Amino acid sequence: MSTGIDRSHLPLPVPPFKGVIGKTYVDSKEDWPAVPTPPDGAPNVVVILLDDVGFGQVSTFGGPVPTPELDKLAARGLRYNRFHTTAICGPSRAALITGRNHHNCGVGFLAEWATGFPSYNNMIPPSAATVGAVLKGNGYGTAWFGKNHNTPDWESSVAGPFDRWPTGMGFDYSYGFIGGETHQYYPVLFENTVAVEPDKTPEEGYHLMTDMTDRAINWMRYAKSVAPQKPLFMYFAPGAAHAPHHAPVAWREKFTGKFDAGWDAVREATYKRQLELGVIPPGTELTPRPEWVKAWESLSGDEQRLYARFMENFAGYLAFTDHECGRLIQAIEALPDADNTLVFYIVGDNGASSEGGAQGTLNEVMNLNGVPSSLEDNLKKMDEIGAPNTEPHYPLGWAWAGNAPFQWVKQVASHLGGSRNPMVVSWPAQIRDVGGVRDQFSHLIDIAPTIYAAAKIPAPVSVNGVEQMPIDGVSILPTFGDAKARPVRERQYFEVFTNRAIYDKGWIACAQHTLPWRQDLAPGHWEKDRWELYHLDEDFSEAKDLAGKHPDKLAELKALFDEEAEKNHVYPLDDRGAGRLAVPKPSPGGSDPNRTHFTYYAGASRLAETAAPNTKNRSHRITADIELPEKGGEGVIVAAGGGSAGYVLYVQDGRLVYQYNWFERERTKVVSDVLLPTGKSTVAVEFAYDGGGLGKGGDVTLAINGKAAGHARIENTVAGRFGIDTFGVGSDTGSPVTSDYKLPFRFTGKIDKVDIVLGPRNLSADDEAKLHQMHTAFAGAHE
Repeated sequence: MSTGIDRSHLPLPVPPFKGVIGKTYVDSKEDWPAVPTPPDGAPNVVVILLDDVGFGQVSTFGGPVPTPELDKLAARGLRYNRFHTTAICGPSRAALITGRNHHNCGVGFLAEWATGFPSYNNMIPPSAATVGAVLKGNGYGTAWFGKNHNTPDWESSVAGPFDRWPTGMGFDYSYGFIGGETHQYYPVLFENTVAVEPDKTPEEGYHLMTDMTDRAINWMRYAKSVAPQKPLFMYFAPGAAHAPHHAPVAWREKFTGKFDAGWDAVREATYKRQLELGVIPPGTELTPRPEWVKAWESLSGDEQRLYARFMENFAGYLAFTDHECGRLIQAIEALPDADNTLVFYIVGDNGASSEGGAQGTLNEVMNLNGVPSSLEDNLKKMDEIGAPNTEPHYPLGWAWAGNAPFQWVKQVASHLGGSRNPMVVSWPAQIRDVGGVRDQFSHLIDIAPTIYAAAKIPAPVSVNGVEQMPIDGVSILPTFGDAKARPVRERQYFEVFTNRAIYDKGWIACAQHTLPWRQDLAPGHWEKDRWELYHLDEDFSEAKDLAGKHPDKLAELKALFDEEAEKNHVYPLDDRGAGRLAVPKPSPGGSDPNRTHFTYYAGASRLAETAAPNTKNRSHRITADIELPEKGGEGVIVAAGGGSAGYVLYVQDGRLVYQYNWFERERTKVVSDVLLPTGKSTVAVEFAYDGGGLGKGGDVTLAINGKAAGHARIENTVAGRFGIDTFGVGSDTGSPVTSDYKLPFRFTGKIDKVDIVLGPRNLSADDEAKLHQMHTAFAGAHE
């Protein structure tokens, strides 16, 4: 029994020994200390959080993508049509797992833009314990699967610290990736804090969505087999449907021709279905197409064919994700205590993403490095969109269509297209109004307190001796049984990248400030922002701006925003792009950020690009001490990047080889003109940079035991980022830099060490500014 326990301080105290200790065991009585257990009847809890899915994309809320598994869950539960996110990835996830507003828990924006202010350092403090930590402390088993964008960049390597990894934030087990996105066929995976590799290749049918679903089902079943009475908390966070949009070919083909009518027609059809389903109220207006989206009819025939294919691929990705989430839900329904399992299925951490730009892309990394793809180039590879050798993102017109009936998109926290997402809740033991719709205004911060209320667990006063900041959220539990329950949340602020809004008792005032597809743009002049005013109780879609009609109401709400911003530590507002990214940040393990000499040893792998030696835009030398066996010596010595762009030094057919991949447009391969000797040797590759700007060429030379052994000219180099793959010694992990070998192509000899020495960068102020813009664009598209 767990009654009468003071749960306000975690961990729960060890109960006093109630046995008897005599001189010997004969006159003694044992008394085992009780392990923490939750209150009687506490439910299993599963939180599913999709990524970059708009309000009008899934069929459950009128969208064009069939999601039959989500439809079934909604038929057995409730649909929430006034549920809100922060409009951006990392902040949304921090709000969800802590129950605090994102600024209050240090995640005012993304880690890539972190600054040294408490609200923007992306370091969730111990005073904001996660729902995982609270439930674990009360006797739950806890696990996190999939995306983790709440571990800061500089803490994501083997150097740690691991306090802000899932296992350091209250989760017994985790399996997934760190950062805004990963390749679905070649993911950068961690099991707890250890880098791991997929157990098969894309050719063998590997896809991360299936892998993590299998892992989640197995964990849940195993845990219930061992301790069926112990409730579980699972946080299931797919990378889907964030770019790169990787849909298995069979799922892509299901949608052939389905989007030929274009985004204007698809959005209109979505709106009509939303009215029919009752997920938007009667009289809701469909907001008009903005000037930043071209009319479908104005596009050329080739543009229409290509852009429709991009959407077919995205639809396949999202539908496949629904199928895999359905497998998880079916496994939940097979549990012995399935009826007492509370499921929150949140359809997106923000609205649909416009970060593919006006034309979309097959290689978003190339575009973000300032090398645009042409319509002709994309048409040539149109049939490959979604395959392992592509990293696609659809054009922004589809994001606008996918957020129907709202105006804006992801990142624009000022408007509902950025911050309103669907949610489905199921709890067979408690929810009777199955298939119902709930329209109370709610937010991600309300999920944690709802879980605590369902489990009859208080939000703790202290955790591990650290006093806890107040929970900002409010339980939505009353809405489970009453469609007319009073509004659980009457006021909520929104702010991301200076796009800001304030909701209060049915009204919302909003100021859109920055553009998601212009990460280099920092408008400044906040005093010139045009504030809009909407009466949401009467205008569900924000179609009628009443700022001119009710100036006093607008002034009242603007003053209220300032009050909430002060209370929730929103200031200072910061709309910088390049400048903010350039703010110095902590380095991995506290190392010197200006370091130019690195030494690595065999087995170093899965090091994030931001933590690895930056060889770009400068001369550099890579030297390796290796030992080859008498026969069959081959494999990767060092590799960085992957299929989008990168370099690799390896041994093949007895020769030293260096390859440089410039966005797959140019590949430079240098093969030594002599065979490598068996036994010990020192090999090197030296790159002499031309200078004179970013991404320029240079001369590459191979050397074996101090003697030149090969030379080539590289005309273009990557200026900003190689992509979403990593750096490693002794194997090529992730997507392959080259198809000349089969992954991971492990080195079969011995690598004693690899030394990397970087020359001076000597970039002009203008070049540095351009480089910062590239990094900003990359980070903005990968949250």
